[in-house]
Amino acid sequence: MPDSVDTAAQRAATTPDVPPATQKGRSSGRAFFYPDVSDAEWNDWRWQFKNRVTTLEELAAKLPIPPHELGLRREVLSDFRMGITPYYLSLIDADDESDPILKQVVPLSDEYYFRAVGEEDPLGEEKFSPVPGITHRYPDRVLMVISNNCAIYCRYCTRKRTMYDGATPEVELDRMVDYIARTPQVRDVVVSGGDPLNYSTQKLESILSKLRAIPHLEIIRIGSRVPVALPQRIDDELVEMLQRYHPLWVNVHFNHPRELTPEAARACDKLSRAGIPLNNQAVLLKGINDTVETVKSLCQGLMRMRVRPYYLYQCDPVRGAEHFRTPISKGIEIIEGMRGHTSGLAIPTYVVDAPGGGGKIPVQPQYLLRYDEQKGRAVLRNFRDKIYEYLEPGYLRDEIRPPAPRPQETDEPTAEPVAEIEVPPPVVGKSRWVRKGATARREKK
Repeated sequence: MPDSVDTAAQRAATTPDVPPATQKGRSSGRAFFYPDVSDAEWNDWRWQFKNRVTTLEELAAKLPIPPHELGLRREVLSDFRMGITPYYLSLIDADDESDPILKQVVPLSDEYYFRAVGEEDPLGEEKFSPVPGITHRYPDRVLMVISNNCAIYCRYCTRKRTMYDGATPEVELDRMVDYIARTPQVRDVVVSGGDPLNYSTQKLESILSKLRAIPHLEIIRIGSRVPVALPQRIDDELVEMLQRYHPLWVNVHFNHPRELTPEAARACDKLSRAGIPLNNQAVLLKGINDTVETVKSLCQGLMRMRVRPYYLYQCDPVRGAEHFRTPISKGIEIIEGMRGHTSGLAIPTYVVDAPGGGGKIPVQPQYLLRYDEQKGRAVLRNFRDKIYEYLEPGYLRDEIRPPAPRPQETDEPTAEPVAEIEVPPPVVGKSRWVRKGATARREKK
């Protein structure tokens, strides 16, 4: 693997506002949490998955838990399970109770206090489900939920209603595939869960091969947090299989610059080299990534890893996640703080997923201050708050175009040429650039 991949990831993880998890003096890292684990075990994704932290007792052996909160957190886990891979746990600073990695996956007392606030199915996925596991909300694409199993369980998960211990998802793959096959308007499927990349390579291929056999299905997308939480899973066998089912895309889910580790960069690099485009879908989370600096650092780091920042989601009003939610104005502030201060490619689309199944609604800062369609004039604001007037070309042409000649009032055809109409000369301004041969040179002042 080229050194540049690791170097890029290390730069992405080292930002002024968010020091990396491995920085000296922080109680984090593999050596801190798992000093006796061999390289062979650590780099084995099956070992990582098998040794996830899933109980409070296991968690308390790694991270400090106030004794008076044990009962509250146990109640939380009865509603929504916990799972943290050793790799992802190693990114946590054990001395920082506000650590942005910790807050994403560790059940805290806030989740208990807000357990009755929010919706079980805030996006109305089940209302738009023609068969179990399929959500058909948009005309030409469907969501296909094939599991309720994840490498880590994000505490703000919009599908936590299916993620409690003992839950058995009603996964009927053949019925899902059959629905897509008999619905010709569906050209795009998002395979999600749970996390599809938790499946064995063989089982996942059996699903992808059935989908690819559907003639009208053009695009397959996989939604996964595995490159973030279990990057060891992205091995050669998996990647070689995935590239057999192009056009195939992977949507990843990085929320914070500290997740952009060398391991994550290598996983993304493997997928990119197999021709798999990567898009990132982040969630705006209070106290985790709700600043311009954090989101900008995240998106710039993703760009260095060849991952396109795709969406920044407003956190869904799911039950037990009220403490993660920000006002919409915060998302607008972040997008406005990035526009003009970093590449447009690095700016995600901020969206609110409308409650009840209304779909994604983009919400952006207001740059169009006034627009007169009849006069063809717009008043615009740029990223520096400077105001500009823009004139639409069609109306300008109408203003300067000479009147059409009147036809001669005679019944007899004439061979006389119609007098030429004087057209005003074009307005020409000086350019600071002059062209000489094939070389553009700056005009000397």
